[in-house]
Amino acid sequence: MMRKMRIFFSRITAFFLLILISISRNGWETNSPFFTQILFLIGVVMVGIGTLGRLWCSLYIAGYKSNSLITTGPYSISRNPLYFFSFVGAIGVGLASETLLITFIILAVFSLYYPYVIKAEENKLAKLYGDKFAEYVNSVPSFFPNVSLFSEPSEYLVNPIIFRKHIFDALWFIWMLGIMEIIEGLHEANILPVLLTIY
Repeated sequence: MMRKMRIFFSRITAFFLLILISISRNGWETNSPFFTQILFLIGVVMVGIGTLGRLWCSLYIAGYKSNSLITTGPYSISRNPLYFFSFVGAIGVGLASETLLITFIILAVFSLYYPYVIKAEENKLAKLYGDKFAEYVNSVPSFFPNVSLFSEPSEYLVNPIIFRKHIFDALWFIWMLGIMEIIEGLHEANILPVLLTIY
C-alpha cells in the first residue's frame, strides 16, 4: 500500500512539474546561457548517478524486499539507498530543467514527503525484525551513505522477473530528461505557448 501511494504521489508531482515546464520559459537562457549549460551538465550527471544507483538497489531487493532484511550492497552503506538515489536523480532532473525554481520545488516536495515514507517503512521493519533491525539502525545511517561501511556478497541470487519490472521504475529520470527536451523544442518551434518566465 505504501509503495503504491509513493508511486502515485511521485507521478502526480512529475505531472504538475511537466505542466509548469510546458507553459514556462527559462529566464536564465537569455540572461546567462553559460549558467544554464552548467546546470544542465550537473543535472545530467546526477540523473545518471540516480538511475544507476536505483538499478543497483533494485538488484538487491528484487524478490527479497517483503520477506528479508537486506543489509548488503547499497543497503550496507544506507538504510534507504533507494530513496537517496531517487533524491539525487530527482534533483538532477530539476537542475537539467535549467531552472532553480523546479529544483527547489523538487527539493521541498522530497523533504516534506519522504521522511514520512521512510519513518513508516522503518516502523514496519522494526516490527518485523525486532532486535536485528535495531542493530542495523545503530550501525548504518538512515539516508546519506557512509561508504566506509560497504560490504557485498561474492554471489547474490536475483529474481529476474521482478528486477526487470524495477528497471522501468529506475529509468523514469531519463524519460523526464527526454520529455523536457521535447517540450523545449516545442517552445522553440512556437507550438507550445509560453505563459511564464521562471528562473
